[in-house]
Amino acid sequence: MSKFATLMLVLFVLAVVPGMAMAENGGDAGAEEVPAAGEISTGKGVALLGAAVGAGLAAIGGGYAVARVGSHCIESMARQPEAAGSMFAPMIVTAAMIEGAMLFAIVVSLMIVLAV
Repeated sequence: MSKFATLMLVLFVLAVVPGMAMAENGGDAGAEEVPAAGEISTGKGVALLGAAVGAGLAAIGGGYAVARVGSHCIESMARQPEAAGSMFAPMIVTAAMIEGAMLFAIVVSLMIVLAV
């Protein structure tokens, strides 16, 4: 299996597991009973783990993407210094779009924590 397919499979599992954990509890986080002292709620634990891993992957992926954009732009500027002015603005816009998507993914992941 290719690295891309493996990554997509892992991301799919991380997206589905918190939803399954919420569905296990009937989908209504506010109506469930408090577990007894010796009882552990695995649904909440899995949802929180999925949210934490999802937020971490979003941060790592976003940082890696911005680093690649920056490094390739600097490499292009080094090869053609006369075109450096026309490369800088698109690089900043691309990095901002990547960071916006990364921040959105982190917020969505952390909303699961509030829902549980």
